[in-house]
Amino acid sequence: MRVLKDIFRKNRAWAQGETERDPNFFKDLEAQQSPEILWIGCADSRVPANQIMGMSPGEVFVHRNIANVVVHSDFNCLSVLEYAVAILKVRHVIVCGHYGCGGVKAAMENHKLGLIDNWLRHIKDVRSKHENVLAACADNATELDTLCELNVIEQVHNVCHTTIVQDAWDRGQELAVHGWIYRLKDGLLNDLGSCVTHSDELSEIYRLAVDSTKEAGSSGIFHRTDLEKNHENK
Repeated sequence: MRVLKDIFRKNRAWAQGETERDPNFFKDLEAQQSPEILWIGCADSRVPANQIMGMSPGEVFVHRNIANVVVHSDFNCLSVLEYAVAILKVRHVIVCGHYGCGGVKAAMENHKLGLIDNWLRHIKDVRSKHENVLAACADNATELDTLCELNVIEQVHNVCHTTIVQDAWDRGQELAVHGWIYRLKDGLLNDLGSCVTHSDELSEIYRLAVDSTKEAGSSGIFHRTDLEKNHENK
């Protein structure tokens, strides 16, 4: 019970602090929701979307599940995606995974965990699809890093193939789908080079992103440019 009491105490302290900083903070927040970003991330408690991006409440629309999976039979995820794209008119959909993901690791090592095994089947499919890439990895740790990256790239591919995103692009809506990954040990986001802004780009960007991850995995070295520097060079 002490933990729960602490939550309420911290909540009141936070609310008071925000009001002191900006007396209209909650009034403005209540009035509208107009984020430009939809974040599809892992449910891992160490990967909170707003905090990692340094953004405030109201700036990011968030969907999270185990291992940041996007499948066409998941009406929960698809409903979030449709609301974000069609109603909120977000300009960016970010699929973000993280290195050392427990769900990806369980799928890679074929652990039997129960009901969740049915969900992790999607990641096992990714593993099977890229079996040759993973077989070339220098060691087990690199194989896990590589599969975490490939999982993000595949989920970006899945997002882009939904009728929701395809319809948005067909009607000329400005919408970019990005694949990012987060490293727990240093707190940095990294761009996997899989930003798609139109259907015509999808196949080539997918190929390039997979090739880049294959090269990193076979060398055992993951030297990703951090997101800010990556965008400065574009």
